[in-house]
Amino acid sequence: MRVIVNGACGRMGKEVVRLVESGFEGSSLAAAVDKFGSGDILTSFDDVKAEADVIVDFSNPSALPGLLSYAQSRNIPLVIATTGYSQEELADIRKASENIPVFLSFNMSLGIALLVRMAKQAAAVFKDADVEIVEIHHNRKLDSPSGTALMLAEAVKEVRPDAEFVYGRSGSHRREKNEIGIHSLRMGNITGEHDVIVSTDTQTITLKHEVHDRALLAEGALSAAAFLVGKPAGMYSMEDILKD
Repeated sequence: MRVIVNGACGRMGKEVVRLVESGFEGSSLAAAVDKFGSGDILTSFDDVKAEADVIVDFSNPSALPGLLSYAQSRNIPLVIATTGYSQEELADIRKASENIPVFLSFNMSLGIALLVRMAKQAAAVFKDADVEIVEIHHNRKLDSPSGTALMLAEAVKEVRPDAEFVYGRSGSHRREKNEIGIHSLRMGNITGEHDVIVSTDTQTITLKHEVHDRALLAEGALSAAAFLVGKPAGMYSMEDILKD
């Protein structure tokens, strides 16, 4: 599996390059791309000459147009692990998936995929429970709330169609029953923690996922890449890997 890593100078991009060079999932490095690159790291897809089987993207939403254009022009499957996209950018990704296989997940952890499934199930079983989502990340993370927190909230909304997202709390007013509270903390060097709290008047269930090492996310992205190679055009997610 020949891999192009986009965003190769970032914290996650470096982890993916390291794993690819170690041969994880039978991978080899076709090219490393980053606009801040130098030396062996290319600054543009225009400079990529090697053949590739898949692209793994841990970059920035600003890189999306060039990424989608290159992947579609070369008919290369694309794993997108970048977060912070606007609704318009997500629509562009979905449009691209009509032409190439696209794996999109705001968290590449299989554990998070299970957390999403369990959060949805808990919200369905405890129909009248209050649901709050708390996410904690390092103080350098740009987007807030995290893409994973939004993914969890959307999963709960699937079984509670009238739910409304409330980002943080301030002022003086009662909590409405249809609210899903989403709270973000930024501090220190925390890689990522997500809690889904489901609470009734008589009991509370807390579902928690904690990342101990960023390598987990790089491994998940390469596992997603191996899954994606050979698939027909379409949108894929961690749920598809769970089903597979």
